[in-house]
Amino acid sequence: MRDNADLPLFRWKPDSAKVIVFPMVKRVGRVREVAAKMLDKPTDRAAAFYRDQVTDALLRALSKAGVSGAIQDQELGAFWSAVDAEMIRQTYQGQRPGGSAA
Repeated sequence: MRDNADLPLFRWKPDSAKVIVFPMVKRVGRVREVAAKMLDKPTDRAAAFYRDQVTDALLRALSKAGVSGAIQDQELGAFWSAVDAEMIRQTYQGQRPGGSAA
């Protein structure tokens, strides 16, 4: 019987993979959903608690995908900036720029 341990297949090791994250800012549905829920919270404390929950969930998902800490921070910051901009957009949606008297 031959010893198959010297076959190239058994020595092959896969190259390391680089994880490329879909930008959190481009997840428009998620940004709009989070912004709407933030605006619906009755108190600042409730909004802060919800913000912490979303942050934890996003960090867990990014960590599970193998994203480095620096990129996680960058993506999270961009996501919350997009949520803030969306909250402003939703707040002023339907209002006339010149006011009601215009």
